[in-house]
Amino acid sequence: MPRRKPGTLLPLESEILGLALTLSRSGQATFHGFGLAQAMREQQGSRALTGHGTLYKALGRLEEFGMLASSWEDEGVAEGRPRRRLYSLTGKGARAAEEAQDRVTLSTPRVAPA
Repeated sequence: MPRRKPGTLLPLESEILGLALTLSRSGQATFHGFGLAQAMREQQGSRALTGHGTLYKALGRLEEFGMLASSWEDEGVAEGRPRRRLYSLTGKGARAAEEAQDRVTLSTPRVAPA
């Protein structure tokens, strides 16, 4: 498989950043992988997501690229479930998400009024 060019995002990575930007703008600064997967399916009807392993690998790559930051949830979770890894969008990730959205907007054909 050919290596991708530096700075190039896969469609799933762009989708993750776009949703992270939407969440951030709505006041939700952090998100976890499982919740992100649910939101992608519900809000966007994501076809790119084939499994949670695929999602977590993409989240890891985005963190390596400096587009996401993560930390473990505080211990003592009241619901009796394991701690979750919480992700947040970085400034670099927000810029990449905005650029990806701009490219989609520019490539969408406009329909002339009738």
